[in-house]
Amino acid sequence: MAATGFALFPTAIGHCAVAWGEHGICAMQLPETSEAALRARTQRRHAGAVEGTPPPDVQAAMDQVAALLDGADVDLSRIPLDMDGVPAFHRRVYEITQAIPRGQTLTYGEVAARINDPGAARAVGQALGANPFAPIVPCHRVVAAGTKLGGFSARGGLTTKLRMLGIEGARITEAQTPDLFD
Repeated sequence: MAATGFALFPTAIGHCAVAWGEHGICAMQLPETSEAALRARTQRRHAGAVEGTPPPDVQAAMDQVAALLDGADVDLSRIPLDMDGVPAFHRRVYEITQAIPRGQTLTYGEVAARINDPGAARAVGQALGANPFAPIVPCHRVVAAGTKLGGFSARGGLTTKLRMLGIEGARITEAQTPDLFD
């Protein structure tokens, strides 16, 4: 996943970043506290990548992500990702997660079962915590069992997860809404 270029782009939830290389999109980053922080994090993660104008296929993916985060019914599951260097287990988790339709959720256990490793719910959560492709790989659509949201490693944590699920029209029960102790 050697990135050669990156760009920041505006969305309804703040600026996101994308990094690309010879084999397509290497990473997609949800908003940070500022554009400067997002740029710095992207440059740290993709040393040597140059900020610039993305190729047409990457620009199309950026447009689709922006549309999704603005509430459009967009399917990001066909966006090709450069998973070179991604561990095999994570790759399987990301492939299942990328196929979750907008407005729907799966539990960590359901993702584990779909990769034929039903005891790996915790490992699924760890893989999603390391997801370099959010929201193309929509880790926000994976929730804990028993109507709990589970974690979310993006800036804003569960508030961001709830906001993204709300934008997509996912049904969130009252028990999934975080309280003071979540």
